[in-house]
Amino acid sequence: MTTDLRIGVLGYGLRGSIARTAHRPGGGAAVTAVADPDPRARSDAAAAFPGARTSADPAAVIEDPDIDAVLVLTPDHTHADLARRTLLARKPAFVEKPLAITVDGCDAILRTARATGTRLYVGHNMRHMPVVRLMRELIGAGAIGRVRTVWVRHFVGHGGDWYFKDWHAERRHTTGLLLQKAAHDIDVLHWLAGSYTEDVQAMGDLMVYGENPHRRAPGGPRTQDRSTEDTEDTEDTEDGHWPPHTQRGLNPVIDVEDVSLVNLRLAGGVLAAYQQCHFTPDYWRNYTVIGDAGRLENFGDGPGAQVRVWNARRSGYRAEPDTTHTVPDADAAGGHGGADPLLIDEFLRFVRHGGATDTSPVAARMAVAAGCLATESLRDGGTPRRVPPLDPDLAAYFDQGQTGSGGGG
Repeated sequence: MTTDLRIGVLGYGLRGSIARTAHRPGGGAAVTAVADPDPRARSDAAAAFPGARTSADPAAVIEDPDIDAVLVLTPDHTHADLARRTLLARKPAFVEKPLAITVDGCDAILRTARATGTRLYVGHNMRHMPVVRLMRELIGAGAIGRVRTVWVRHFVGHGGDWYFKDWHAERRHTTGLLLQKAAHDIDVLHWLAGSYTEDVQAMGDLMVYGENPHRRAPGGPRTQDRSTEDTEDTEDTEDGHWPPHTQRGLNPVIDVEDVSLVNLRLAGGVLAAYQQCHFTPDYWRNYTVIGDAGRLENFGDGPGAQVRVWNARRSGYRAEPDTTHTVPDADAAGGHGGADPLLIDEFLRFVRHGGATDTSPVAARMAVAAGCLATESLRDGGTPRRVPPLDPDLAAYFDQGQTGSGGGG
C-alpha cells in the first residue's frame, strides 16, 4: 500500500468538499492539517478530519514539514498570496479556480511555480465533467467539422442564495462574477475551441439584487439558507428563495453585476459568446458549438443529459437531431456531476508522479485574463479590450508538463 500523502488545507468553507474528497485515509491521501480564520470552520474541520491539526494561521500549514501538498480553497482574492507562499515553501499546490482575480496575480503564481520548480495544479473541475468530456470527444472525432463559433448560456438559479450574500458580492474580493463564475465556462469554451481569447467586448449590469434593500448589518453573520456545500455540488434546486425580491440578509456591499453578455474572438478566428444571469429560476449551462460541418448542443449538463448533433443535412427547424449521445453516469456522491473525485485523482497522481494533466495552469491564467478584460470592457461602456498574452517561455514551461528547469523568475 502506498503511503498516504499528507494534505494540508487552507480554507474550509464553500469548497471544503474538495478537502473531504481528498481525504481517503489508507487510499492514498489524508488531510492532516487545516487552517481557517473562522472558529466555526475549524470546528467543522476537526469533526470531518479526526486527528487533523487546526489553526487560524495559514503558516501553520504552509510551513509544516509534515505536509506533502496543500489545497488552497480560500476566497479568490487570497489565492495569489497563499499560492505563492505555498510554492515558495516547495509544496505542491492545488489552487481552486479562479487562479487569481487579476492577470498580474496569475502571472506571479506561474513565475513562482517555475522559479521554485514546484508543481502547480488548478482546480478547473469542469474539464472532468462528463458532459464536457463528451462534447470534446465528439468535436475531436470530427462530428461537426472544424469549430468556428461557440455560444454559452449560464443560468445561475442560486445566484441570490449564494453570490450576493457573502464576499462574492464585492469587487475587491472577486473583480466580478464575470470572472469568479465565468472562469469555469471560459476555460471550457477555450478547451472545446482549441484556442484562447485574444479580444473581448462585454456589457452587463446590476439589475436585480442591487435594488433589494434587505442587507445584513456590516460584520453580521451570513444567513445559512442552505447547506454549506458549493451550489454546484447538489442537484437540489427547490430550496432557497424565489423570486429574487424575497431574498433577505444580502451582503452589505453589492457592487458586482448580476447579468453579463460577452463577445470573444479567439486565436484562429473562432468567435464566441458567453451570457451569465443570476436571477433566472433554473440552474444549468447550455453550450452550442458550431463547426463548418454541423453543430452540437447539450440539453442538461449532468448524468443522463443529452448532447445532440445536427450534421447530416440542411433543413428548417427540426427538434430531432441526427445523432443523440447520452451523458454517462458518474459518481453520484461526487461534486460537479462526478467531476470532483476525478479532479482530485488527477491532482494526487500529479503530486506523486508529475506528467500531463487535463487541467492547465496556462489555461487557468487565460480564463482569468479573458474574464478580467471582459469586466473592464463591461464597466467602460462595452469598449473592446485586447487580452494580454502570457510570456511564451513561461507558457512553454507549463505546456511541457512543468518538467523544464526552474529559475525562470
